[in-house]
Amino acid sequence: MSFNDYDTGLAYAKKVGKPVMLDFTGWACVNCRKMEQNIWPDPSVLNILKDDVVLISLYVDDKRKLEDDEIVDSQLKPGKELKYIGQKWSEMQTIKYKSNSQPFYVIIDHNEEKLIEPVGYVPDVEEYYTWLKTGVSKF
Repeated sequence: MSFNDYDTGLAYAKKVGKPVMLDFTGWACVNCRKMEQNIWPDPSVLNILKDDVVLISLYVDDKRKLEDDEIVDSQLKPGKELKYIGQKWSEMQTIKYKSNSQPFYVIIDHNEEKLIEPVGYVPDVEEYYTWLKTGVSKF
């Protein structure tokens, strides 16, 4: 199962007893597409993404407006409001994980704790598979 909403995906992961893989991505992110086209389809990687984790893809450049009750003040830019879905995910990535580059992959448990150090663009199937496998094994 994959989701593009953090809370919905996390709730589902708790229900099915699987770790979460956060995929901080962007529509305009070239290396994100390279990962999705060249690394994710590899059978060893795809099996983990499909069977062993709950994938939550958070688009930091999603221009859709947040609902009025979801608009909050930015913690990074005082005086500014987060009005778009992408701003919410971008700020979350920056605050929680001290990174604002995409792709950015984080494997977390149900308490939202990292199970392994996050990674960015990893164009090597074997290396990415090892990272995934290690993260899942710590769950």
